[in-house]
Amino acid sequence: MHDDEAPTDADLVSRLLARQLPQWAGLPVVPCPPAGTDHAIYRLGAHLAVRLPRVDGAAGQAAKEAEWLPRLAPRLPLAVPVPLAIGRPDLGYPYPWGVYEWLPGRPADGRLQNLMQAATDLAGFIRALRSLDTSGAPQTGSRGGPLAERDDAVRRAVAALGDRIDGVAALRTWEESLAAPTWAGPDRWIHGDLLPGNLLVRDGRLCAVIDFGSAAIGDPACDLQPAWHLFRGPSRRAFLAALDVDRDSWLRGRGWVLSQAVIALPYYWDTFPGIIRQSLHALDEVLADPAS
Repeated sequence: MHDDEAPTDADLVSRLLARQLPQWAGLPVVPCPPAGTDHAIYRLGAHLAVRLPRVDGAAGQAAKEAEWLPRLAPRLPLAVPVPLAIGRPDLGYPYPWGVYEWLPGRPADGRLQNLMQAATDLAGFIRALRSLDTSGAPQTGSRGGPLAERDDAVRRAVAALGDRIDGVAALRTWEESLAAPTWAGPDRWIHGDLLPGNLLVRDGRLCAVIDFGSAAIGDPACDLQPAWHLFRGPSRRAFLAALDVDRDSWLRGRGWVLSQAVIALPYYWDTFPGIIRQSLHALDEVLADPAS
């Protein structure tokens, strides 16, 4: 998936556990199909999961989640990961890694039985997250800052994609979002990566939000991603209305989705078909949702 990716397998996970966390040594280790791009995930027995960063940019996520998720979880209406332990680099594997409670559920894409209910549930989660105290919170990183910071990357990606997308429409829509005023309100907690793979469904209903590696404080419009990834028509309108989204926030949120999609497409085109399908779908939804 990445040229500089740290290789992992079930045997490595078993050996790391035996050396560092022997209370879980001997439990069966089974790789999970990749749903995201930053971590390799392994099921550990019936009730645990092990997450190992693939690349340098994800190396600090285990420590970040261990610090913040226990503080955030009691105030959020959907389940979030429960960190149990952090392992250290060892056996040639270069990054800290984490053991978590296993959260049951499947990625949200195509599994939600009632999109209107899902829009209400997810908007409630986002409102709760936005309301939390930001004292000492991680500062804006790759998500939640001004869209202008992504302009060069978007234009390079559109050029690299050539006729694989409608580049003219993509840049026209991107420029509409760039023209929106930047967020002038107080920074709010954002998840930063509310893609279908990070939203878990059980019995047809949202039950959990995972992967808080991008969580920080910043422009809350960044968390409008599900409007174009999951929802459409009435459910999209219900989601945006429940979050009281004004036009400028809508433009910035749409811009976040477009930028994330077009930047991902050339990078993962030959390596991760699932991300390509997801990104093309989101881009189609954005381009079909005009500003006028």
